[in-house]
Amino acid sequence: MQAVVKRMGMALVTVALAGPALAHTGAGPVHGFEAGLMHPLFGIDHVLTMVAVGLWAGLVGGKARFAYPVAFVSMMVVAGLWGMSGAELPGVEIGIAVSVVVLGLAIALNLTPPLAAGTAACAIFAIFHGHAHGAELPQGASGLGYALGFVLATAALHGVGLAFASQIATRAPLLARVAGGGLVAAGVAILAS
Repeated sequence: MQAVVKRMGMALVTVALAGPALAHTGAGPVHGFEAGLMHPLFGIDHVLTMVAVGLWAGLVGGKARFAYPVAFVSMMVVAGLWGMSGAELPGVEIGIAVSVVVLGLAIALNLTPPLAAGTAACAIFAIFHGHAHGAELPQGASGLGYALGFVLATAALHGVGLAFASQIATRAPLLARVAGGGLVAAGVAILAS
């Protein structure tokens, strides 16, 4: 249990260090890979969603542990390319905040949908996150390097969620529900801001 508390503490520190919506200001490094790597890590909305995808996948278990993160990352890349092309997507910020709320509810309510439904939900949420990443490609930065950076950061955040799920799924299932409730509250706060 002490290891679980330590890992939770590390995850909370990571979340606390993420500045609210900093990922959407255009601030930050100008190099492609570095900018892509940092984008998901410096927006609380992205951090929460990507950790939540891993957490939900881990709690559902089975093939979801692989399918949810892969669907998210795959669709995020497609939407990222779309965003890099200059195409508009109305309601991106709302879609990102809603993804936090819905994933939080899925975790809090211990939802275990059919694999296809959960995978589709993760892919739909990834559209908003990917478009936001792609649309904010820094001027003059390598699109390929940038995409590799945000894919790596996203996969790492999914891994944090999966690790958290593996620690609490059987040892402290109530903690997962509380985490889901916290995600819902955070998503509502993001929507309200």
